[in-house]
Amino acid sequence: MRVSFGDRVFTALNLLLLGLIGIVTIFPIYYVVVVSFTDPAEYVRRSFILFPHTWSLASYKYLLSTEAFARSLGVSTYLAVVGTACSLVVTASLAYALSRKRLRGRNLFLLLILLTILFNPGMIPHYMLVRQLHLINSLWSLIIPALASGWNVILMKGFFDSIPAELEESAAIDGCNDLSIWIRIILPLSLPSLAAFGLFYAVGYWNQFFNALIYLNDAAKWPIQVMLQNMLLNADNTELQADSFMATPPSETLMMAAVVTATIPILCVYPFLQKHFAKGAMVGSVKG
Repeated sequence: MRVSFGDRVFTALNLLLLGLIGIVTIFPIYYVVVVSFTDPAEYVRRSFILFPHTWSLASYKYLLSTEAFARSLGVSTYLAVVGTACSLVVTASLAYALSRKRLRGRNLFLLLILLTILFNPGMIPHYMLVRQLHLINSLWSLIIPALASGWNVILMKGFFDSIPAELEESAAIDGCNDLSIWIRIILPLSLPSLAAFGLFYAVGYWNQFFNALIYLNDAAKWPIQVMLQNMLLNADNTELQADSFMATPPSETLMMAAVVTATIPILCVYPFLQKHFAKGAMVGSVKG
């Protein structure tokens, strides 16, 4: 096929435009990573660094030596692990129950869940609910209100709908009760959807910021995102300086190292779930 001069120009402009967009997108990430690994003395000498002469882990060592930062990492890890596990149990059990046609009041429950998607009550009713449950200043204030998303329940119900009812009937004939069928038959078949929704929930819990800012008054319970916001607002980082025995690196390198440290753990989760994620993204579709 002959390519005209106009097609070549169009392709070249497309490549140029996409290249520029790629550079603009990737450069901030590159700069954050490079500055975080730059030797503090070199960063003080140079105002703008594209490639450091001396690489250093000083900022990471300093951050991890401080009790406040290590504690906030632990809090975020706790929220991501415990919150994701609780959310998956609640979402999967609720979706499975709603997928069974013999459930009484099934349409009413579906309507109520749909209303939670269409009408968001807002921040004030949410805060009053958490306060009435006596969860203010508790990490459970970030987990219990977010146990199940109505949208995720509807999607997972669609996945359970696609599982043949004959499997349950066969298991029931073999003596399994409803709980055994759910644990031994349904959940193993639902690993792709569980992995996909688990990733969604884990990212949500790891990135908890606004709710943590509202419900948690004790700084010792702040997750990593609130700690990052505090570091950005207080450039002197006096709280970190108070509990570390090491020389303090420049606040900019500390902030960049904190951003990288807060991002890497959730990125590490994705490769382990990738093989299930592609299948889970198709929840509700016809199975072969």
